Amino acid sequence: MSLGILYVVATPIGHLGDLSERAKEVLSQVPMVAAEDTRRTRQLLHHLGCRPRVVSYHAHSDPGRITMLLGILEDGSDVALVTDAGTPGISDPGGELIRSAREAGARVVPIPGPSAVAAALSASGMSGDRYLFLGFLPRRGTERRRLLDQVGASLWTVILFEAPPRVLGLFKDLERVIGRDRRVVVARELTKLHEEIRADTLGGHLAYWAERNLRGEFTLVIAGGTGPEAAVGQTAAEVTDLRAAVRRMLDKGLSTKEATARVTTECGIPRNEAYRLVMECRKHLSS
Repeated sequence: MSLGILYVVATPIGHLGDLSERAKEVLSQVPMVAAEDTRRTRQLLHHLGCRPRVVSYHAHSDPGRITMLLGILEDGSDVALVTDAGTPGISDPGGELIRSAREAGARVVPIPGPSAVAAALSASGMSGDRYLFLGFLPRRGTERRRLLDQVGASLWTVILFEAPPRVLGLFKDLERVIGRDRRVVVARELTKLHEEIRADTLGGHLAYWAERNLRGEFTLVIAGGTGPEAAVGQTAAEVTDLRAAVRRMLDKGLSTKEATARVTTECGIPRNEAYRLVMECRKHLSS
């Protein structure tokens, strides 16, 4: 007997009209739906007139839930994986089930559709050629600081998610790494009745949202940086240390070519950025 198919089905992030015809067809045919939020998913299925069995699968599910779902696939039945809104596996625990199903030999079929990441980026006007998606940052600790520094160091557009009670705290933490003048687009309640998409500097957002009743999930699209820390992919403190190291090289009499080669090799940064830093330090020493 062949294994069943695991369908990874994108569902609306707000407007029900965004559910694709293919997603409707799959949800109407599968005998089992694994849902992050069973209540929301049952409402969607009721709207479609579908009655598959619905089981919960979320970040806090017992490991046995994956075993149970794999057993259904091994019996030859199909399963649809859905998140509470948007595309499964994007800032959601679906990846573990998907990996397990593939390792078991099941076919994994994506049914693409709504995504807050794509929706916010498409309406931001910022570069989407390359972007860094970091989802929800940890609430506190070393990992939060590390990821915030990564936002500050990124040359690419960065996309974050945040919940209403914590969004002002996120703005204030971002201020430390990107300053108040970096351009940010904030998208709230995407595709819903009270959708709001606002472009401003980070400082402007701090002032605006501090006076508002914060509701709905927030998606932040942050312009890539242009400063030296962004150019070399390091924090401002690391760039300061790097400049000091370059100055020591130049004090020892290394040529621009030699210093550039050492910085490129020892620090693992692009040669053109190493050259720019060396020239910046040489100019400072000669002034």
